[in-house]
Amino acid sequence: MRHLPTRTTRTSHRGVIGALLAGLLCAAGATVPAVADSPAPAPAPAPQAGNGLALTPPMGFNNWNSTHCRAEFNEAMVKGIADIFVEKGLKDAGYQYVNLDDCWAKPQRNADGKLEADPQRFPNGIKSVADYVHSKGLKIGIYTSAGTKTCDSVGLPGALGHEYSDAQQFADWGIDYLKYDNCNNQGVDARQRYTTMRDALAATGRPIVYSICEWGENKPWEWAGEIGNLWRTTGDINDSWGSMLSLMKQNLPLAAAAGPGHWNDPDMLEVGNGGMTDTEYRTHFSMWSVMAAPLLIGSDLRKAGPETFEILSNHEVIAVDQDPLGKQGTVLSSTGGRWVVTKEMQDGSRVVALFNEKGSAQRISTTAEAAGLPKATAYTMRDLWEHTTYNTAGSVSATVPAHGTVLLRIAADRKWATHPPAVELGLKASSLIEAGRTAALTTTVTDLGRTPATKVSAALTGPSGWQVKAASPTGSPALPTGRALTTRWKVSAPAGTATGTYDLKLTAQYRSPAGTRVRSTVPFQAHVVVAPPAGAGYLGDLPQLSAANGWGPVEKDTSNGESKAGDGNPLTIGGAVFAKGLGVHADSAVEFYTGGACGAVTAQVGVDDEKGAKGTVAFEVWADGTKVASTGVLTNAMPAQPLSADVSGAQVVRLVVTDGGDGVDSDHADWADLRITC
Repeated sequence: MRHLPTRTTRTSHRGVIGALLAGLLCAAGATVPAVADSPAPAPAPAPQAGNGLALTPPMGFNNWNSTHCRAEFNEAMVKGIADIFVEKGLKDAGYQYVNLDDCWAKPQRNADGKLEADPQRFPNGIKSVADYVHSKGLKIGIYTSAGTKTCDSVGLPGALGHEYSDAQQFADWGIDYLKYDNCNNQGVDARQRYTTMRDALAATGRPIVYSICEWGENKPWEWAGEIGNLWRTTGDINDSWGSMLSLMKQNLPLAAAAGPGHWNDPDMLEVGNGGMTDTEYRTHFSMWSVMAAPLLIGSDLRKAGPETFEILSNHEVIAVDQDPLGKQGTVLSSTGGRWVVTKEMQDGSRVVALFNEKGSAQRISTTAEAAGLPKATAYTMRDLWEHTTYNTAGSVSATVPAHGTVLLRIAADRKWATHPPAVELGLKASSLIEAGRTAALTTTVTDLGRTPATKVSAALTGPSGWQVKAASPTGSPALPTGRALTTRWKVSAPAGTATGTYDLKLTAQYRSPAGTRVRSTVPFQAHVVVAPPAGAGYLGDLPQLSAANGWGPVEKDTSNGESKAGDGNPLTIGGAVFAKGLGVHADSAVEFYTGGACGAVTAQVGVDDEKGAKGTVAFEVWADGTKVASTGVLTNAMPAQPLSADVSGAQVVRLVVTDGGDGVDSDHADWADLRITC
């Protein structure tokens, strides 16, 4: 589903705008042609999986995430992206489609019923732009909706009732890819609407990749494999950790539907748009590749920095997405936000993603056998972000930074002994540090390889001005398989250090049996915290350790609103207005440091009234990893519900909102009158 710029009244849930506008149009007497404009009946085309298109997930660019319908979406941008694809090596990396999204057209069709390009945006017309893109050895895509109008608030012409003439017009322009949206669909059956356009595209005789964008509303993974080359499984993504995480979780269970020529699509990439960290963007790119998802760049590459190009052009990660076997990765485990996702590759190897959902580093582990490889003496293991190769005795394990992903490709080959042993760098105990006080941290360097690591040393470094001192040995002459070097450290942040997250880095150096020197590092995040004041107060006024939100940021003392910070409304549940609290959107989790000094959390909770009749959520309170309070499923029809939790002795309190088990749909949730006693 398309989420429109903030100048509209668009709300963050699936299908509402299409349904509302359809209702308004019908109420106004609008009609849909009973029969689409069509030539004489033709034989039904073969299933899309057999049409020879999109045998690997499409790769390219779409402007929507970076421009929406703003003026910078124009002919110069499209041509500039095509130039960058060639100049920066993205074409060589596999990106080929330069796709136009909504707002390319004039608001009305011409006298002949044909679509025309917006003369301000595309003064030379679409065919001219297509010819330019093709001259670069690339392909071009276009957008319309399976409704009377597209999703933009202006209401540009949709293709419902014009499928055959529009498809032919696209073919005449040289279009190679069609994204077909779902707004203003007049209630016509989705399968019928998307099948009509499939037939219209086939009738042109031009190979056009067909992207079905009906937001997962009608479970397209169950029927669209014979209609389109790819189909959206989710609502729209936005440039936030919570949104990306939510879409990933919705898409992962659908692996059985994906394969060559027919792909699950959890929406476009946000890499480089600025709303996430580089670590989070690497996770985004890694998990989309493991899921065999289309890789459509959503950032304006004319403004992108080197880190964005480094992520998007990682050939080894792209090879995971583009593997000809076409298997989508499947989940082995996800306990405690420690995700293990594996993907079978055509050459018999397995890709393993160790993904950390949480806001602090976690150890995540599996084995080569659990990932699907045969039992062997040892295995070759390639780190696809570090571009280094090791041997492992079978353990696949890493301490993964907050919101990070370690992406490994593992094979049972006979050359494992030519590579140095893999080591796992770990951090034990909490990384919470009170400014001006000394905290004890313990690190480990563990040999996972079949061969020993020799002359092993460890070093821990922190920000400038911090004191980091070893309290036990930092070296070992040799570590055989499974053995660890354990080092205790005393770490202190200067008095007056502001609360927040700071980087620590653990570095290990060692040698392989052949004498190869190896240096391995892993970043950790230390959280500088302050003890909460004595007495009773509002929990939302304390500094947040971490926050993840399903749509937009967590809002303090207002509702969730929309995707921008500060766009919420007064917290309102069942007509009751609250001055203090947090406004969130499921799935959501917010953590606070309580330092073992607090006793109770209380709140009035429910779905915010800004969602009308929509929304189903459940609230949970966790204390140091243990759930201590929860509600049942709450709806917008219910008044605020009291919630209290005993958090005595907890170092960290975590507030969680889930979607109530029905899939995220308008789940704006309020932690109103949120208090804590310390």
